[in-house]
Amino acid sequence: MPPVEPETTWHAHYLARLGDDAEFDDRLFDPAGSHPPIWFQQVPETKAGKNRLHVDLYPTGRDDTLPLGRRIELVEATVSELVGLGASVERRTRGDDPEDLFYYVVMHDPEGNEFCVS
Repeated sequence: MPPVEPETTWHAHYLARLGDDAEFDDRLFDPAGSHPPIWFQQVPETKAGKNRLHVDLYPTGRDDTLPLGRRIELVEATVSELVGLGASVERRTRGDDPEDLFYYVVMHDPEGNEFCVS
């Protein structure tokens, strides 16, 4: 999803809306303001076991009318961008049924936290 005009990045949008970058650089805000913010808290402990929170990113907008090829294209574009930012791919998953639009990629952020792009 592109940022809200006239900003060219979401970061610029947040700065224009919220002000001081240092105060909000660890949070994500819903541009429409209808959902709560997500705060990323750094802790000194290393990850032990499964994440307590799992994040899914939906560049497809969860639009079930998109053809599989377009869904894969959108997912892979996002995956490529995230890999460029330091994430890694664990696996790509596709259902066995050729009619199934099910496709997602399991990834890890640089600290090993798992998330999916679907």
